Formats: sequence, structure tokens, C-alpha cells
Amino acid sequence: MYFQHSAEIWSAHPELVAGAVLAKGITADASVDPQVARLCAIAEARLASGSEGEFPEIQAWRRAFSRMGLKPTQYRCAAESLLRRFRKERALPRIHPLIDLCNAISLAYATPVAVFDLARISGGLEVRHASGDETYLTFSGDTEHPDPGEVIFADAGGRAHARRWSNRQSGHSAVRDTTAEVLVVAEAMHPSAAEDVPQLMSVLAGELAGVWGDAGDTAILTRPSPRFAW
Repeated sequence: MYFQHSAEIWSAHPELVAGAVLAKGITADASVDPQVARLCAIAEARLASGSEGEFPEIQAWRRAFSRMGLKPTQYRCAAESLLRRFRKERALPRIHPLIDLCNAISLAYATPVAVFDLARISGGLEVRHASGDETYLTFSGDTEHPDPGEVIFADAGGRAHARRWSNRQSGHSAVRDTTAEVLVVAEAMHPSAAEDVPQLMSVLAGELAGVWGDAGDTAILTRPSPRFAW
């Protein structure tokens, strides 16, 4: 299997830096409360000095969405949506310990973090432009087809596992209680992304090791090195 971004994505967004980790042995009975509290405190401190829309990480994603022809205040990257909700409610709903941990990391770093159940991925996963005939399963169980040219996470079987890039994941490969092996992806485009994404991945690997006993296999993807295979 593999994870990669297409050459067209790198050409359109050369500032992109992505991190990926393959983690095994995930269970739903772990406790991540201390980790989540610590990471949420980082986000709360940042939000105390300004709204998420002022963060360079979020501004970079807004520019990317504009280049994709999307209105950035209508379609927001996942990190911005999480930060908006956290700013208003000062908490996030608990879903699954791994998702709770990754959401907290996303808050702390203002960076989209996606988690995919690898048992639900066919062959590999590529961030690319949609042809329009891929299938996407919503969390409510409806089937959609991405717009032609839309940036999606697509597997080798033609299924879209995320729409509008970092805007919305699919219910098909969402983490569930039976999930054991996952691919976690973090993507950023702000000026210090080359330093921040490796730091984020190091924190994530450390937490995976501490909670589940496996730091996972990690890769940093850039235009010269765009593919993570296992």
C-alpha cells in the first residue's frame, strides 16, 4: 500500500509539507485524557491572543482553498472547523481515543490531521483531482460523487475518502471500535510548515507509543519525496 500526492497537486501547491504515520495495534479502550487536556491548553492559549482566522496555518489553507475555486469561509479546512468549535465551546466531543488525540493535536498545531482505517482502503491512497465518477460515502450513509477537478483522497478502487481536500472525510474509512490499523496524515502550507509538520509527527509518534505501544512508521512528504509506501 502507499500514500502520495499527485504531481499536479505538488505543482499547484509547492509549499505543501505532509506527514504520514502508519500505526498498528489501535484499540478503543485506551485513555488519552491527560494528552488531550495538555494539547487543548496549547490551543486555548493561542486563541486567547487572536481568532483562528489570524493563524498563519489557517490563512495558508484559506489561500489554498481560494486557488481551488472554493470560498474559504464556506468550505473550511478541518483544523479551522475544529478551532472554531473549540473557541465557542471550549471542548470537543469525544469519539474514539485515537480521534480524540488527533483532534487535539490538530487544535494545538492548527493543522488538519486525518485518520483512515486501512482495512477500508483499497490498494493505496492518493491526494489528486477527481474525475467525477468516484464514490464518496457521507457519515449519514448517503453516496455522493465529487465534482470533476475537486481535490480528493482517492484509493485504487475509485472511492473518495475525503472531499475538498482537507474539508470533509468519508464515513467509509472513519475510525470505529474495531479499527486496528490506521494511516494518519497531517498537511500544512504555512511558511514554517517544514519545521512544524515534523514536530507534529514527532509528538504524534510519541503519543502513539505511550498509549498503544507503537510509534508507527513515519514519513515526511515533500515534492522531491512524495510517496510513503509500506
